[in-house]
Amino acid sequence: MLESLSSKLKGALQKIAKLGSVDEEAVNALVAEIERALIAGDVDVKLAKQLSEQVKKRAFEKIPQGLTRREHVINVVYDELTRILGGEKPEISLKPKRVLLCGLFGSGKTSTAAKLARFYQKKGLRPALIAADTYRPAAYEQLQQLADKIKAEFYGEKGEKDATKIIKNALKKIRGDVIIVDSSGRDALDASLVKEIQDINFAFNPQEKILVIPADIGQAAKAQAEAFQKALKITDVIVTKMDATAKGGGAITACYATGAKVKFIAVGETPEDLEIYDAKKFVARLAGIPDLETLVEKAKAVAKPELAEKMLKAEFTMEEFIQQFEAMQQMGPLSQITEMLGLGGKIPKQQLEEQQEKMKKWKHIINSMTPKERQDPDMIDASRVKRIAKGSGSTEAEVRELLSNYSKIKKMMKKMGAGRLKRGDMSKMMRSMGGFKGLM
Repeated sequence: MLESLSSKLKGALQKIAKLGSVDEEAVNALVAEIERALIAGDVDVKLAKQLSEQVKKRAFEKIPQGLTRREHVINVVYDELTRILGGEKPEISLKPKRVLLCGLFGSGKTSTAAKLARFYQKKGLRPALIAADTYRPAAYEQLQQLADKIKAEFYGEKGEKDATKIIKNALKKIRGDVIIVDSSGRDALDASLVKEIQDINFAFNPQEKILVIPADIGQAAKAQAEAFQKALKITDVIVTKMDATAKGGGAITACYATGAKVKFIAVGETPEDLEIYDAKKFVARLAGIPDLETLVEKAKAVAKPELAEKMLKAEFTMEEFIQQFEAMQQMGPLSQITEMLGLGGKIPKQQLEEQQEKMKKWKHIINSMTPKERQDPDMIDASRVKRIAKGSGSTEAEVRELLSNYSKIKKMMKKMGAGRLKRGDMSKMMRSMGGFKGLM
């Protein structure tokens, strides 16, 4: 996520962290570097300069008790970045409600509708999806397929061109706690789209009116947010495609400049890839500070308690080992997990991609083992390695690598369980193995 901006911010903060003392010259150099990083990340120039002035102004104020000047300056940078990137974390109501999604073509509204439905589903609510996009071909089929995938209630009328009629009929039939409407888009917010979303708004009477904006439009998000705010009085924003662009900082700050609060960000393509937007966590991840809270939340969502307990006690079999892999893959790409661990950029992207592919191969290798071999991998000798490699379409070296890594992770989990895991052990293990973050 925003790899280039993150790398530059980390570099700037690391420089000042290494200084023995911090003077005006050092602060000016830090501010200039951060300003360049923000502008390169598509943040509005005025906003970047505003941050610079605030940091300079606050850098030499009275230092809070217990902090050095250097620590104070780093805290000021963190505070000011948090402010321009959205401020306080939004409150998420879990009461029954109606949610209207709006946006232009290419924003990812339909897939976002399913992500949002899945989010509330995981919170114990019953979501219902209404297909009211009567303009885009195949929008009905796409939403129906996504609803089936997450087992959410769905309503639509294929071929019907009157969106308000669809919504009125849907409200008579569906029984969901959180009712989400996927509305039509256009290439631009023209008069026909304004009338349509205003008619839908009147017929649906939503508690939340959420604008869906793709991160790749950068600063153009400001004009879009202002236009939809004027037409609909939007309550919140969801920024999509955060995993695929360097312009996400520009989109988020542009929304902030309009007063529209970013509520969620979409960080992938599956229905699981929606996160509550928390500016503090976002800045922390950009700066390379671990976001373990989000990681734990993701792990809890996919974990089986009995399997997690076995992992922590280092009593897992090879079969349970692969089950944990599969659970980890539901948490998102390895690059996201390393970001949350504060290791974004420290493990080369190519290595992470290679490990992702390696994990797929390991599943085939484990499936080629006998039940006894999966229960007790220590019994696998040279002849068994040869047979397993042949059966899984792998090399003998790949089979041995899996067995070696299984042994390493088991030893590490034993250390962790005994409280003997030293500082740096986990990072070293990740660097050498690349793909075991979901097990920790």
